[in-house]
Amino acid sequence: MPAAPSIANSVTVRLVLPASPTAVSEMTGLIERTGGVVTGLDVTGSGHARLGVDVTMLTRDPDHADEIVAAMRAVEGLEIGKVSDRTFLMHLGGKLTVESKVPIRTRDDLSLVYTPGVARVCQAIARNPEDARRLTIKRNTVAVVTDGTAVLGLGDIGPLAAMPVMEGKAALFKRFADIDAFPICLDTTDTEEIIRTVKAIAPGFAGINLEDISAPRCFEVEARLRAELDIPVFHDDQHGTAIVALAALRNALRVVGKELADVRLVMSGAGAAGTAILKLLLQAGARHVVVADVHGVVHRQRADVLSGDHPNHAWIAEHTNPDDVRGSLSEAVRGADVFLGVSAPNVLTEDDVASMAPGAVVFAMANPVPEIDPEVAARHAAVVATGRSDFANQINNVLVFPGVFRGLIDAASRLVTTDVLLAAAGALADVVTDEERNATYIIPSVFHPDVTTVVADAVRRTVQGEPPQAAAQAATNALQTP
Repeated sequence: MPAAPSIANSVTVRLVLPASPTAVSEMTGLIERTGGVVTGLDVTGSGHARLGVDVTMLTRDPDHADEIVAAMRAVEGLEIGKVSDRTFLMHLGGKLTVESKVPIRTRDDLSLVYTPGVARVCQAIARNPEDARRLTIKRNTVAVVTDGTAVLGLGDIGPLAAMPVMEGKAALFKRFADIDAFPICLDTTDTEEIIRTVKAIAPGFAGINLEDISAPRCFEVEARLRAELDIPVFHDDQHGTAIVALAALRNALRVVGKELADVRLVMSGAGAAGTAILKLLLQAGARHVVVADVHGVVHRQRADVLSGDHPNHAWIAEHTNPDDVRGSLSEAVRGADVFLGVSAPNVLTEDDVASMAPGAVVFAMANPVPEIDPEVAARHAAVVATGRSDFANQINNVLVFPGVFRGLIDAASRLVTTDVLLAAAGALADVVTDEERNATYIIPSVFHPDVTTVVADAVRRTVQGEPPQAAAQAATNALQTP
């Protein structure tokens, strides 16, 4: 799918041009003919003969931005000054700061915040470690931990290059759930060392958010940390994606009038996200699921399953594909009700979607390039969703991880259970009311004001003992009560 100009590739060009009536329109026309989209014109200075203007425009990628600027330089009488990449400007100096919650203006303040007064608080925590949740930042902090081996769609780029993503994650925690999150980028890919390091820093945090750790190591890292720590551990690439996918699928099936237990569902992708989605779908009642990867459909007689070299594939083969479907992804989707992809770009064709059952649902969630162009899929599917922000029905983890951790922290939970995931999915789905739900609105916006509150309430209620369906319903009802 060709890239379109987007805010992620936005630049601002400072220029000086002749103060003629048509100079600005000629310049913007040149930008648009070269494929850019002008979004802002700000006058920075003016004289009798010359005009200073900052032009902000959307481009397809850095090379496209260079192409447009080169075309502008060729215009006689136009002077190009500084060219600023707005994405890089947003990240200058990082995106986070640490600020004190209390004033330190006098000697009394210093004595209370630090020595000698702080010693009394230390002694209180030494006597009762649970007081750390009440008297330190442990009451509201999450560590966002990565080794930089599976960052976005970029792959293994290392801990330093992963830092901007972890900072962004921490900023989202603060923006949507008022949680203080810290990016922790580890210079190791050794599973045991990652586990030891996270355990060593865990006393300062109320929860651990694992991020962008490659499969299959991420499975062991999460499982071991969940078993060995007394605070919740959540791998967002797995479980955040699973929650949003289940919530969106519930609403998509409501739109087309089908039930999860009855539909035939084909998944593309057997990695960390795919496996987590699969497990949650099965817990939610899905029964007819077929999983495919780069080698085709996963089944019990496939060589990598029989050899035992891929335990995750063996688990998938044992728990899915009850009809022993074999062959390619294209063969598997014929007659299917749902396609759900967390795999690779352009693995699904228009003919594949056309071969699906009437009222088909297509979730093409590979990012930034999905399994099929969503506009092409929409020619045949009744409901289409992607991971992209420039198409309807964006499956975005930010819809859930702030609320999940807010609820876990507020309930002082020590673990993350499947019931918590189911409750979060149910609550998120029900934020979209019966009156609002349609084929282009099956999941709320990330800026919907009630998402974090409802998800957090459902998680908190589940931790405190309510069944997940009841917890989700109660959280949604609380939202609707004046």
